[in-house]
Amino acid sequence: MRTDWCAILAVVVAAVAVRANHYHPELKFNNKATPNNAAEQTPDYWRNEAKEGIEKRLRRLQNNNIARNVIMFLGDGLSVPTLAAARILKGQRANRTGEETEMFFESFPTVGLSKTYCLDAQIADSACTATAYLTGVKNNYGTTGVTGAVKRYDCEASTDPSTHLDSIAAWALAEGKDAGIVTTTRITHASPSGAYARIADRDWENDGKVIDKKFDPKVCPDIAYQLIHTEPGKQFKVILGGGRREFLPENFTDEEGSNGLRRDNRNLIEEWAADKAAQNVIHRYVWNRSQLMSLRDNPPEYILGLFESSHMHYHMERNRQTEPTLAELTEVAINSLRRNEKGFFLFVESGRIDHAHHDNYVQLSLDETLEFDIAIKKAVEMLGEEDTLMVVTADHSHVMAFNGYSVRGHDILGAAEEYGHDNIPFQTISYTNGPGYRKPVNNTRVDVTTEENYKDLRWMTHAEVYRDDETHAGDDVAVFATGPYHHLFTGLYEQSQIPMIMAYAACIGPGLHACSSAVLNHPLSLPIYIIIFLYIVPRYML
Repeated sequence: MRTDWCAILAVVVAAVAVRANHYHPELKFNNKATPNNAAEQTPDYWRNEAKEGIEKRLRRLQNNNIARNVIMFLGDGLSVPTLAAARILKGQRANRTGEETEMFFESFPTVGLSKTYCLDAQIADSACTATAYLTGVKNNYGTTGVTGAVKRYDCEASTDPSTHLDSIAAWALAEGKDAGIVTTTRITHASPSGAYARIADRDWENDGKVIDKKFDPKVCPDIAYQLIHTEPGKQFKVILGGGRREFLPENFTDEEGSNGLRRDNRNLIEEWAADKAAQNVIHRYVWNRSQLMSLRDNPPEYILGLFESSHMHYHMERNRQTEPTLAELTEVAINSLRRNEKGFFLFVESGRIDHAHHDNYVQLSLDETLEFDIAIKKAVEMLGEEDTLMVVTADHSHVMAFNGYSVRGHDILGAAEEYGHDNIPFQTISYTNGPGYRKPVNNTRVDVTTEENYKDLRWMTHAEVYRDDETHAGDDVAVFATGPYHHLFTGLYEQSQIPMIMAYAACIGPGLHACSSAVLNHPLSLPIYIIIFLYIVPRYML
């Protein structure tokens, strides 16, 4: 029987086509997708958009000024998918489709990627990453401000001064600049502690935590103690965040009715105030928004603000009368630090992006990201970019997935328009693990869209694998930069390069400095050398 090769070929082609559609199904609701304006349907719209983008880049001159000020903005857990989802939410809150929206800091002229692993861990925590992006040295998981010679919980090893690292905040202070830290977490939490602490365990925020591990706090002082009594923390002009409990005795009740955690019966807030009084400097401790805002235009020389017993509340759940926004914290910090003619270093963290991800609270995490963006915009409006280097990045990523085949403009917080092959919906944003896991019922996946609290603020987006809390991820994270020497942040690099580049631009700390290489890098340097040679050398030859 003769083989009909044409018929076989037709079957193969048809099978390939079916398989292709399996990978890339047609959008079922394509008629619902509406662009923001009809012009988007024309080629000229996109060609003009690209033209404007190119012209914008060409207008950006390379800024080789010395950075008088350096601000590092840290979005804890701000993964690239989080960036994409947050910008869409921003647009959709403004009644746009959202995908075309841009967050303020995404317009910064330079973007790079940093690698986030720890010295001993493939996927990082916030302690080893804080050490990398604030001291320029990678170290071990769970440790802060010490070298890789110190393993987690090794109190004895951490007492060796040779293992202690200085942060960029200390480098700034050494050059006569001022320094400060701002966070929405406890001020003793892993990220901000990287600016001032040297500790073998990130959890040793108070002396009781050190004692629980059978160590002596006098040998290995806790993080709160280090902030108040050791260098460089005791020199910080601005300290704003949460975490009152870490500074107060167990038998002491704070302004909002919460007890402290310290077992040494010390009130470190009072000790901070006593130290400043002994120096005869103007200082102020504040614990609520109204007190802070009263200092906005005329801040004292030193400010300590602790606005919650533990972490500050999520922005969408905060008491607007008692708790300031991240933008307000940033504004007060800048107004305080900018008075130093030599400049300053400021660390600003939006720490609860991370916490919401850990609990699979996607709406809260994205909102924290948008508040972070507002704080960055406020800083640029106040300082400009001529002599202030601003760097925006994350410490690590998360396992949040942004998926499905929904049409443009579809609710970023809702279910994808494609169903699973079990004919049950799934969320556009989900997690590969975490507390949002639902156990199947009768071997059938749960339809989360039918839950009574679906899409509430603390409704958990579904997760694939059950865990008490969702894990970090090992992705590279984005780095955005503007101001002096912003162009050095392009490319892919180790996270530990970030503070070294900031220090280069500001001429502080160890390593290369823009000040020492400015003449060599100047475009007029060669003519200058020729003139010097032609004028000076003949005089000595006579």
